Amino acid sequence: MAWLLVVVAGVFETGFAVCLKLSHGFTRLWPTIAFASFALASFGLLTLSLKKLDVGPAYAVWTGIGATGTAIYGMVFLNDVVSVLKIISISLVIIGVIGLQLSGSTH
Repeated sequence: MAWLLVVVAGVFETGFAVCLKLSHGFTRLWPTIAFASFALASFGLLTLSLKKLDVGPAYAVWTGIGATGTAIYGMVFLNDVVSVLKIISISLVIIGVIGLQLSGSTH
């Protein structure tokens, strides 16, 4: 259950990062409200998961999902530049998170 909370928190992290961009420096009301809501949900779920999980692997999964999700969302929906290096780098983030997870989380 704790890992499910981390995964959902990572998805909310993607949401708050995207809404932060869409808020244009907190000058647009609805993206700003969405940013605050997603951020609160993301940090809240991560906090709950850390009661049961080691901080290193949980944080790596949370940030990995957020970074990967945000980068992919940006390329697909926000016209961010797509490049081979960017795709390789995203893949390396995912591989790194998986490697950290396989390295011996005790829970």
